[in-house]
Amino acid sequence: MHAIGIDIGGTKIAGALVDEAGSIIRSDRQPTTPGSPGEIEDTVVAMILGLSEGEDVVAAGVAAAGFIDSAQSTVYYAPNISWRNEPFRDKLEARLDLPIIIENDANAAGWAEFRFGAGRAYTDMVTLTIGTGVGGAIVTNNALFRGGFGAGAELGHLRVVPDGLPCGCGAHGCLEQYGSGRALLRIANEFADAGGIGLGLAGARERRGKLTGKEVGRLIQDGDGGALAALRQLGGVLGQACASLGAVLDPQVFVFGGGVAAAGDLLLEPIKAAYLDYLPARGYHPEAEFAIAQLVNDAGVVGAADLARLHAVR
Repeated sequence: MHAIGIDIGGTKIAGALVDEAGSIIRSDRQPTTPGSPGEIEDTVVAMILGLSEGEDVVAAGVAAAGFIDSAQSTVYYAPNISWRNEPFRDKLEARLDLPIIIENDANAAGWAEFRFGAGRAYTDMVTLTIGTGVGGAIVTNNALFRGGFGAGAELGHLRVVPDGLPCGCGAHGCLEQYGSGRALLRIANEFADAGGIGLGLAGARERRGKLTGKEVGRLIQDGDGGALAALRQLGGVLGQACASLGAVLDPQVFVFGGGVAAAGDLLLEPIKAAYLDYLPARGYHPEAEFAIAQLVNDAGVVGAADLARLHAVR
């Protein structure tokens, strides 16, 4: 049984026809028109029709950043799209002869890792997506956790620094401000300004006037001392957060995705060290595993498709 997964991002809409093993059979990609919900709806409908042509498709899942209700129907709020209490499932089902579910994008990506990627050998998993912000997904006892209102697992908005940096959510000190790709870039620029830690960051800053995420990533892979120090600081914050999450959720594995996760073990090592430093009752409690996500850019569409399939056949 095939299903379709759609992943709506701030700049592009990705779609794929996915089989039961999580393999992509065909795919499509179109630009997003963030300020026009009607155009986004038209694009998604056309994409689903095109991907399902000539195929036995049982359902379609649509993933988007934002708060989704517990019925997987209405988008309460989408930060990158002009959606406020948008009944998106009803609108799509009125135009398509298919069951539709709407899912948070981080949940969809995390579910794909649980089913087909780095989390497939476990029953309890936490995924942290380290990109521009910090996304999260929780699987407990083989089930995706959504919370009582459908908007659970917003792990990027854990408070890690009391009265810390302001966050786009309206709070201060959120993990997203200290453990994201944006935070890594800020830390690297601070190190470049201070000088004395490696030559790469300061040199790149002097040449360009401002560091870019791509430049910092290259310096990390090149072993630059300043870039690695910035990554270790980031990893330390993420590791502390994992220790807190471990105390509450007791996962068997933490899986890290997003652009910063391309650093691989260079990211995981400081995360694991800080996790162990802050883990309650260390030595008397099994320690979680740590892994890098495997599905990368396909996770959103694969997870959305699989969730839609499971919803349709249960």
